[in-house]
Order: sequence, then structure tokens, then C-alpha cells
Amino acid sequence: MKSSKLSIERKKYLKKEKTKKFLVFITQILILVGFLGVWEILANTKVIDSFITSQPSRIWSTFFNLTSNDLMRHVKVTVYETIVGFGLGTILGVGIAIILWWSKFLAKVSEPFLVVLNSLPKVALGPIIIIWVGSGMPAIIVMAIAISLIVTILEMLNGYLKTDKEIIRMARTFNCTKLQLLTKIIIPANIGTFINSLKVNIGLSLVGVISGEFLVSKAGLGYLIVYGGQVFKLDLVMTSVIILGIVAGIMYGGVILLERFIRK
Repeated sequence: MKSSKLSIERKKYLKKEKTKKFLVFITQILILVGFLGVWEILANTKVIDSFITSQPSRIWSTFFNLTSNDLMRHVKVTVYETIVGFGLGTILGVGIAIILWWSKFLAKVSEPFLVVLNSLPKVALGPIIIIWVGSGMPAIIVMAIAISLIVTILEMLNGYLKTDKEIIRMARTFNCTKLQLLTKIIIPANIGTFINSLKVNIGLSLVGVISGEFLVSKAGLGYLIVYGGQVFKLDLVMTSVIILGIVAGIMYGGVILLERFIRK
């Protein structure tokens, strides 16, 4: 009797949660449609200058022109650079964080350098990176790594150092080696920290790639944005920015799917 009652209550709760999610989704769609509608009306009635702000109909037309004019090539270049920079930045960041956790001496020595490097605007390093690495894709990938690497090191190291001290003490009473401590306790306890680092890094890597494409590129969404600004094609700029937002959303969604897979 109790189990059937609980089952009914559970079904009601799940139905209520689904209704909430549906209402949130519908509200988001209505806000987006309303915003685009108001934007289009204001542009058509000359309340705003469509040359400066563009308008949805012109952006739509520009998008279709781009699809027949190497749009996918530019998207692929930006996505490839972001994934490579994101992957290398995450791997190197986690690896360095483990080394610093392993050696408290190195952690103390590197702490002020990491703080300074984290606060330093990475775009300012752009010209130096171009001279060292060369122009083109390598410089853009290095820029993405430079932006995401320090954040990953600091976040992961902080998570490692804040792992439950009581669990660590208990493990040491059973003569747990440092390697066992790392693989059996420290890393598993910081899966959540790792996932949060991935969520932050995907955005930072994309920022690094676009910054690099602003400075030196012959393809990519950043290149389209710079080119559109130089020739005063604001429709191209706005279209590229919107496509960039969609790409960022899809890549963030990929991280969410990875999180679900890891947590299972």
C-alpha cells in the first residue's frame, strides 16, 4: 500500500518537474522570438540604424550567402583550433597540477608565478607568441592553451589540496603510498572539480582561439568578424557572432554529455 502511494507521488513529482522544464524552454523560445521580432520592427521602422545594428532578416540572408561561400571551412577551422587548444590545455593543466600536489616545495615556489601569469592579459602575449611560434594555426592554438592552462592548474591544484583531510589521514594509517593516495582518493574525489574545469576551459579556449584569429588568421569565425569590421559589413560581423554563439553552445553541450558519461 505504501509503495503504491509512493509510486503515485513519484509520478506526480516527475510530471511536475517535466512541466517546469517545458515551461522554462517555452519561455526561453518566446523571449528569443520576441527579441528578434522587436529588433526587426525597429530596424524596418528606422528607429534604429540597420547599417550599424543589422537586423534579423539581413543576418538570415547573409547566413545563406555564407553557406554557399566556405562557411563550413571557417567553422571547422575555429572548432578544430578550439578542441586542440582545449584538449592540450586540460591535459597539461591536470598534469602540472598533479606534479605540484606531489611536491609541496614546487607548489610553494611556483605559486606567485602562477598568480601573476593568471592575472596577465593573455592577448598582450599575442605578438610574442606569433614571433616565437610563427603566424597561422600554431600561434592560435598556443594562445588558446595560454588562456586555459593556468586556470586549469590553479583550479585542479586547489581541489587536490582541499581533499578531505580525515580520509587522507585514515588512508595513511593503512600505509597507503603517495601514488595510491593520488589514484584512489585524490583524483576520484575531484571528479567534480575536473568537470567544472572543463566547463570553464571550453569557453576560455574559444576566447583564446578568437583572440588569436583576430591577430593572425586566414580562416575561422574570428577572421570573418575582423574582415566584416574592416570592410564595414556589419551583417557579416553579426552573423559570425551568432554562429560563434551557436558553436560555443554546442561545445558546452558536449562537455555536459561527457559529464553525464563520467558520472555514470
